[in-house]
Amino acid sequence: MTGISYIQEIKDILAQARKRTYAMVNAAMVEAYWQIGRRIVEEEQQGKERAAYGEAILKELSKALTVDFGRGFSYANLRNFRQFYLTYPDQQICYTVCSKLPWSHNRLIMRIISPDARNYYLQEAAEQNWSVRTLERNIDTFYYQRLLSSKTPTQTPLRDKDRQHPRDFIKDPFVFEFLDIPEPDQASETQIEEALVRNLQQFLLEMGKGFSLVGRQYRISTEGEHYFIDLVFYNYVLRCFVLADLKVGKLTHQDIGQMDMYRRMFDDLKRSPKDSPTIGIVLCTEKSDTVVRYSIINDDKNLFAAKYMSCLPTEAELAAEIEREKRKLQTKRESSL
Repeated sequence: MTGISYIQEIKDILAQARKRTYAMVNAAMVEAYWQIGRRIVEEEQQGKERAAYGEAILKELSKALTVDFGRGFSYANLRNFRQFYLTYPDQQICYTVCSKLPWSHNRLIMRIISPDARNYYLQEAAEQNWSVRTLERNIDTFYYQRLLSSKTPTQTPLRDKDRQHPRDFIKDPFVFEFLDIPEPDQASETQIEEALVRNLQQFLLEMGKGFSLVGRQYRISTEGEHYFIDLVFYNYVLRCFVLADLKVGKLTHQDIGQMDMYRRMFDDLKRSPKDSPTIGIVLCTEKSDTVVRYSIINDDKNLFAAKYMSCLPTEAELAAEIEREKRKLQTKRESSL
């Protein structure tokens, strides 16, 4: 063993030890905050005038804890501890799920009203190691609600016999507010593609779990003809290639036909026996409901059309867009029954 490798091995040992120590301390503090929240609620329930009594004991408790333990126990923080317990009254959830995340993450997630959405963010933030900034962006942009499938994504690790469905990974709409294009409404498909690649880390986070970029303007050739796909990904969770074409303007049946051809060619020329069928996505700035409804995309489980937004919409605009997509999906399911 050389001196350099010897030193590096010891550094790695210390780094891993510090990481485990931090995780243990974080878990202990999150559990302690839950215990404090429970005790506050129990004490409040003894008061006749609950609201006034609760406010008084929180102020008194804040002063006492600050004297002995310093900062971090303000009136506002104690209210957060109480809300933390009320959000997760089941102690097992706190210990097994919430304790895997820092308090800063739990504080954001506990404010989400939907239990399904809360559970999703808890699991994904822990499994994908989201930073607090990434978590906040995903919550603010309705990451969970934008997933095309109305079914809650499975929370268990992927098993060979239990593959997840491609629809659980495709959002509608996608939000690419990080492009930093001066006039996004006038940008060309090439400019948008270049901006996405320049901001690759944010782009992959927005694409979702398991995506890695294989290439841009990826060439596939057959019988002397060459075709170029805007973006090619591989998803290690779905174990398949994902092709994406960017379209500025309204979706057309030619766009869908072209992607269907690309997907079939990719399956024939590039897909290995171990890979699942290739997925194709047409990313457009405006979707045609008629084209989506009456084209092959309506029956193909591996072909998708999704809208993308190059500017961050308002909460109301994004909620309305999501609701429209949900209604379309519901109509599609009802018509297939």
